[in-house]
Amino acid sequence: MVRIQATQQPDLILISWSRNPLVSGSPRRILASRVIGSAYPCRANLQEGALLINALNCLLDNDIGFKIVFRKSTSSISGYLVLQRFS
Repeated sequence: MVRIQATQQPDLILISWSRNPLVSGSPRRILASRVIGSAYPCRANLQEGALLINALNCLLDNDIGFKIVFRKSTSSISGYLVLQRFS
């Protein structure tokens, strides 16, 4: 009898971010995020209005396993990025 195992689907995170255009050098904040799979243990850092740097610090930690696979600035004050977990 042949055993068939389902392949594990990747964990993906899409983050849309923006800066305050009225304040020079303002930090990037999360406008929206979508998680396909799991963002454990960084889910709380992906809330609307949270600082993007805090979310990235958590997600890009070597123990978590996420890497940025795509990033795009849509203007000088906004953009988005996609992260995938490699484990």
